[in-house]
Amino acid sequence: MTDDSGSRRRTKVERVIDEYGLESWGPRLEAAWVGDGTERTSLRDLATEFNTAVLRAAVRDADGRVPDSDIETFARMLTDGDHSRFDAVRKRRELERTGIDIDAVSSDFVTHQTIYTYLTNVRDASLPDADADDRLERKTETVQRLAGRTQVITESTLEELETAGEITDKDYEVFVDVRTICRNCGTDYPIADLLDQGGCDCDGA
Repeated sequence: MTDDSGSRRRTKVERVIDEYGLESWGPRLEAAWVGDGTERTSLRDLATEFNTAVLRAAVRDADGRVPDSDIETFARMLTDGDHSRFDAVRKRRELERTGIDIDAVSSDFVTHQTIYTYLTNVRDASLPDADADDRLERKTETVQRLAGRTQVITESTLEELETAGEITDKDYEVFVDVRTICRNCGTDYPIADLLDQGGCDCDGA
């Protein structure tokens, strides 16, 4: 599907695609999420794959030579935050030696919610009817759709206030992060992650 950003503020995914020369990733993200005759890819995995492509493009533009496995590991590390601090610092230094501004690149990384907003609001993508009977999938999509709608309304509100001169005209980025906390163990989850793993796996009663 095509997308037209001429009459609205570009989403972060659109901006990053243009900045890093990742034009093929628009249809690629859509096909992977919808399934397109193959097994569907989760939004969380799509965010990691997209962020890996961003980091790979940054390495390419810096004429750096970094093993692809290290790029994938570090992108996942920055996206998920599930690696040790020592490992993160070591790989960060390896990448910085190639001339990459890691802070700048990681600020261009996207979340699964950002991917969802891009796919549904820009590319007008939706899951096939075959998935409509999956209760968990439908409920997760409902939460994500509501969060995406809140993000769009907030962005529109900021733009209107900027135009009216009621707030400073800056490049604002809106995040809508729906999170849950397990009262038994205190673990904090993004709602999509909690639903995706079937609830908290703590031993609390």
